[in-house]
Amino acid sequence: MRLFVAVNLPPPLRDAIHAAAAPLRAGGPAIRWLEPDGIHLTLKFLGEVADDRLAGIIAALERACTRARPFPLEVSGFGAFPTPERARVVWVGCESAPPLELIQHGVERAFAELGFSVEGRPFRPHLTLGRVKAQARGGVRGLEDRLAELVFADTFTVASVDLMESTLTPRGARYAVRHAVMLL
Repeated sequence: MRLFVAVNLPPPLRDAIHAAAAPLRAGGPAIRWLEPDGIHLTLKFLGEVADDRLAGIIAALERACTRARPFPLEVSGFGAFPTPERARVVWVGCESAPPLELIQHGVERAFAELGFSVEGRPFRPHLTLGRVKAQARGGVRGLEDRLAELVFADTFTVASVDLMESTLTPRGARYAVRHAVMLL
């Protein structure tokens, strides 16, 4: 099974983000856009994992979130990685709140103990909205201007951290919560 750790957003917030990004989707077929139910904040991608490791993974996630409490998280601003001119991923940003960073660090540490590699790049919280198709990676015409025109800001309460399963289909990835750790 293909797994990752994420913070899921309330459906009304996902829908609002999707609506705010509508002008981007009108820009042509160069980007494969996620459906609203696919918008989430990835804390760690685990990749393909054998079924017999699931219990240990759930225990590690529980340990990583032991002391975490619910906290507000601001979502705002649009951008692209690595840059709008050479975009591979189009995103909406998330505040780098200390509670989020502590949880993400705890997840990295707990999963390193299970043999998962530690992410080499700094944690940059974001919600992926779309991925630029390989043939368009030389540049998406007008993307930087369209990103600059968008305005969106909202805050939600992070109340759980979820172990997610990703199933790849011809129509894109489908996500299902395998285990939720409620923040108390």
